[in-house]
Amino acid sequence: MTNNKGYDTAIFAGGCFWCMVQPFDTLPGIKKVVSGYTGGHVVNPTYEEVCSGTTGHTEAVEITFDPEVFPYKKLVELYWQVADPTDATGQFQDRGDQYRPVIYYNSEEQKETAEKSREDLANSGIFDKPIVTQIEPAAPFYPAEDYHQDFYKKNPERYALEKSGGRADYQARFKK
Repeated sequence: MTNNKGYDTAIFAGGCFWCMVQPFDTLPGIKKVVSGYTGGHVVNPTYEEVCSGTTGHTEAVEITFDPEVFPYKKLVELYWQVADPTDATGQFQDRGDQYRPVIYYNSEEQKETAEKSREDLANSGIFDKPIVTQIEPAAPFYPAEDYHQDFYKKNPERYALEKSGGRADYQARFKK
């Protein structure tokens, strides 16, 4: 939703939120990227509750951005490069429902943009498996605990290990 300062928000789930922050965080027009939980039935869940697989939440990032500088369409295009849209049961080494790929939309315009982008990706020939990323209406977003925020900055060695679990090979296919 666009606020009175011209910013909008986007919510993406695609595996561990630690690996979803950095690709968006360093771009012009991005005000902030928050790790958190969304899409479930428990109010203000904890990391342990979400990891139990019983809350229905995904680990996600909420991105506050300036659509005049970095449009939503470009955010979605980048999302396809950091989350495997063909794996409904997790992402890379992260397994479980809380790691499923989902684009949560905040407006009808975001929904249409995400659906069109998913269709274009499915028709691109990049993948030999079906695109299974869900596109769902945004649900309440709960920021994760402080130690999860900006993980790539606070724990660069551990972040590098998490990121190397298949993401680098996956992302290379988009650079061809």
